[in-house]
Amino acid sequence: MRLVQFKTEDGRRKVALVAPDGEALLPLAGATSVYDLAMRSIEEATPLADLVAALPREDAVDYAAALTEGRVLPPLDHPEPARFLITGTGLTHTGSATARNRMHEVVHGPDAHESDSMKIFRMGLSGGKPGEGRIGVQPEWFFKGVGTCVVPPGAPLELPGYALAGAEEAEIVGLYIVDPAGEPRRIGFALGNDFSDHVTEGKNYLYLAHSKLRDCSIGPELLVGDLPEEVRGHTRIHRDGAVVWDEEFLSGESHMSHSIANLEHYHFRYPMFRRPGDLHAYFFGADAMSYASNVPTQAGDVFEIESPTFGKPLRNRMVAGPAETFVSVRPL
Repeated sequence: MRLVQFKTEDGRRKVALVAPDGEALLPLAGATSVYDLAMRSIEEATPLADLVAALPREDAVDYAAALTEGRVLPPLDHPEPARFLITGTGLTHTGSATARNRMHEVVHGPDAHESDSMKIFRMGLSGGKPGEGRIGVQPEWFFKGVGTCVVPPGAPLELPGYALAGAEEAEIVGLYIVDPAGEPRRIGFALGNDFSDHVTEGKNYLYLAHSKLRDCSIGPELLVGDLPEEVRGHTRIHRDGAVVWDEEFLSGESHMSHSIANLEHYHFRYPMFRRPGDLHAYFFGADAMSYASNVPTQAGDVFEIESPTFGKPLRNRMVAGPAETFVSVRPL
């Protein structure tokens, strides 16, 4: 079951079920947000999939037209965007460790000592899947922003004036709500582009935090239910109508050094992340990225991330933002 949030031609919000052929949206009667559906699922103690299945359908909507016209929204949002926390982890896939180590070698040379990236990846291989109900090794973690940094599918990703570069990271994103008892509940999964500045990160690993604080995109579809053990997809860069880079990515737990349960534990163990009513989007890490393939990006490039598991692809164009100016702080 896959869900999409969108706006009608007259601007009304809707939540729709993706039709079996993937080409139409079937609006759910009375549903205007996945957040409200998730809250109702909790209140009624009814699985989200069962709740959705029981709702009447409205007339089918042309999915391609909604995408083309920019009416598709991120698959999850909060009425108070500051209560939607966007975070992530890395070095959780074999490909991500290889890519990060290549970045380390570009900056420091092939004869440099083993990077911290490879060390933490090896820790994940040895202790990232401890078994059900057990706590494994701690993964990498970063903060990306709040709900205002999530742009809809098809919307531009801004390359900040202060950025040294900008490139895609094709990832699976876990989407969560915290129930009134303070228990995190998984709503589902989606494709995501953890848009990042790998040149800044490569200068010094301590700059990772700075390299992440910018736009991202999630969607267009929300997968309700379990994530398959294996997820295959492709990430591409389109430039002037041509594909200049195309690489397969592999994800799902069969290609990860950490279990999803272990990643979730290390995120939600902090009480501040278990505040009732908050939403969380948690990027699970990338398997392949253009920067690791020495493919430079430029303003105007369109990033495309697609996987049959998630239906329609996620596409966003990178656009140059205004030049950086000094931000001054005035006393009250």
